[in-house]
Amino acid sequence: MKKIGILFGMEDTFPHAFIERVNEKNEKGIVAEAVSIDKVIQNQLTEYAVIIDRISQDVPFYRAYLKNAALTGTAVINNPFWWSADDKFFNNALADTLGVPLPNTVILPSAEHPTDTTAKSFRNLAMPMDWQAIFDYVKFPAYMKPYAGGGWKNVYRLESKEEFFQKHQETGQLVMMLQEEIVFTEYFRVYCLGGKAVRIMQYEPRNPHHLRYVIDGPPVSKKLLAKVKEYTLTLCKGLGYDFNTVEFAVRDGIPYAIDFGNPAPDADINSVGQENFDWVVEEAAKMAIAYAKSQKPGKINLTWGTFMKNAVSSAKRF
Repeated sequence: MKKIGILFGMEDTFPHAFIERVNEKNEKGIVAEAVSIDKVIQNQLTEYAVIIDRISQDVPFYRAYLKNAALTGTAVINNPFWWSADDKFFNNALADTLGVPLPNTVILPSAEHPTDTTAKSFRNLAMPMDWQAIFDYVKFPAYMKPYAGGGWKNVYRLESKEEFFQKHQETGQLVMMLQEEIVFTEYFRVYCLGGKAVRIMQYEPRNPHHLRYVIDGPPVSKKLLAKVKEYTLTLCKGLGYDFNTVEFAVRDGIPYAIDFGNPAPDADINSVGQENFDWVVEEAAKMAIAYAKSQKPGKINLTWGTFMKNAVSSAKRF
């Protein structure tokens, strides 16, 4: 018997619907359940062939558990090693190499010194930085947001350099990105599962959270939707995420990737709506079953993106 587990926190609708859907399919030798952890011993097998991770970004103990599970053969969705190494600024840099349009973006040192550091720790950092060159590159209005992390926490829309300096002081030890504002005519949030299943959802990020998924939006050209799908697959395969959402803001007919590292994306029926919820539950169940069938006990069963695969391939030449 191969077990599929889902590891989750406060969310309710998606995890329970996922478990129910997998078990409804009645695949021989496969069952789904909520992950149960009673001990974590180094290099000891877990009872799960597949685990879908929905919470380890907030619970370091779970991330350590998942890395140990992956080492001993569990197919963890998403790859916990890559998720630990990833950040949104690197995502942008990688997307640029993949040819996906992006807003102009820079990374900024934290306003306050990190704990256990002093000014002496930053002797390699020019003081002052070339702020004018940064502002000329990004331009205002601009958005400032954490270089790592998710959701809309600590996100600022800034109209001027004066407002930037004022708000930056409020961010404490957070490392922030400053990003060009894309004034958009259309906006999409896109599920991508297993590197192939794609669902494009019209989205309005300026609405209250429960009203962001647009039910009856204006018609969108097939050419634009095809380009959004193409860029979504390019990004998710480059990053190696099995379960992700990608956001695009469309300006002058060009979809700009705004946010595309969301390895535990919103899948709550109360925000995404019934049709999107049904789709993501079904596709997640199909993906998990397929991964369980192909999982090889005692082997590494993780997905790695093209960036990591190419890096390993290059390293073998030396």
